Amino acid sequence: MADPCVHATQLTFDAAPSGDGCLECLRDGTEWVHLRMCQDCGHIGCCDSSPNRHATAHYTETQHPVIRSYEPGEEWFWCYVDEGGFELPDAPEALSHA
Repeated sequence: MADPCVHATQLTFDAAPSGDGCLECLRDGTEWVHLRMCQDCGHIGCCDSSPNRHATAHYTETQHPVIRSYEPGEEWFWCYVDEGGFELPDAPEALSHA
């Protein structure tokens, strides 16, 4: 993992997850591979390995730069702007779907 980007210093960790699954996949009846949580607003979207790539679509629409894995046991972040992953040792424990 790379060093945290400047966007990492702006994270507040106060966004609540929008649900237990990808909002758009649940709405459309489609499936996902893994889930990601927007660190700005809590939107839960599917990863880029999923057919619909809703987490990236959310970034494209909103320009919210940082997502975090919403998978159990995963603590990493991804910054779309800087195109890099990172971990923050002092961050609160990651939330995840059941």
